[in-house]
Amino acid sequence: MTVSSSISPSLVVTFGEMLIDFVPDVAGVSLAETRAFVKAAGGAPANVACAIAKLDGTSAFIGKVGNDEFGKMLVDILKKNGVNSDGVCFDNDARTGLSFVTLTKSGEREFMFYRNPSADMMLKESELNIGLIKQAKIFHYGSISLISEPCRSAHLAAMKVAKEAGALLSYDPNLRLPLWPSAETARQSIMSIWKEADVIKVSDNEVDFLVEGDPSNEDDILKSFWYEGLKLLVITYGKEGCTYYTKNFKGKVKGYSLKRVDTTGAGDAFMGALLFSIAKDTSLFQDEEKVKSALTLASACGALSTTQKGAIPSLPKMSTALEFLASEVGKERSLPLQTRRLISNACGCLKGK
Repeated sequence: MTVSSSISPSLVVTFGEMLIDFVPDVAGVSLAETRAFVKAAGGAPANVACAIAKLDGTSAFIGKVGNDEFGKMLVDILKKNGVNSDGVCFDNDARTGLSFVTLTKSGEREFMFYRNPSADMMLKESELNIGLIKQAKIFHYGSISLISEPCRSAHLAAMKVAKEAGALLSYDPNLRLPLWPSAETARQSIMSIWKEADVIKVSDNEVDFLVEGDPSNEDDILKSFWYEGLKLLVITYGKEGCTYYTKNFKGKVKGYSLKRVDTTGAGDAFMGALLFSIAKDTSLFQDEEKVKSALTLASACGALSTTQKGAIPSLPKMSTALEFLASEVGKERSLPLQTRRLISNACGCLKGK
């Protein structure tokens, strides 16, 4: 398959799963106690693609859904959010995947998946839109597509095509232990493609799971995660912010704490904003101020996404993110000047103040 040559040179292509999240209409109850659910589109790679598009970036999604009403709905949602869906296939035998997501009183998530198998697991290498992959400036993926064949082989083939075409590879493991045969299989599979990526984002719970040694010790973290050739490693800590590492510098960026309704998709909102910034300026890796500004925008987008239910519906537009960052500078006059400048650079609207 081929695609139009008119696609933006800053195209981010995401690969993996897209499914339906069913979220309880009332937080803090178990699935058994829930009386009604809110239906929402989900799946981390698709969420990231939508996050980029909602920030006025250019993105495409490659994956497979069932040739059913849910699958058609999901592709329609991609299109309505401005995501190129030329890489989406329909499966006539397997259904679109479902995930029931329970919300604790704090807004944290617990998952129950229905995949036996789901359509996303059935994507074949022969069904890949090679032309679309070759046009990617960034090729982004998770680890769920590594769990079973034929999707695993398709995933590895897509990575190879993207890398040979000169794309940056971006990896967010997005650990979902209940989907794996065992914890050790998950750990080995996630790490098996680690050294292919140029950009890696992991959450604090993934650090706890993956690090060999003490996950609170920076030396052990870097020993497990860093390798020659990695351009940017980001570790997120929710509302506490994130830490970043490059070959030449490292540091921390503050997070934002808002009234949380649902944390589903917060990491994807963060990742989408970060990839949006990298796609616009790949020299970012050599400039610490640019990295910090990009991560400030990403932290804001992650926080904003927690204020609504569902993943894709909660992803902020650029105008919302800019207004929020501007308000942070406006109300936090006690912030250090350097921090205020970083926020100002991230939103591009308060220079000189």
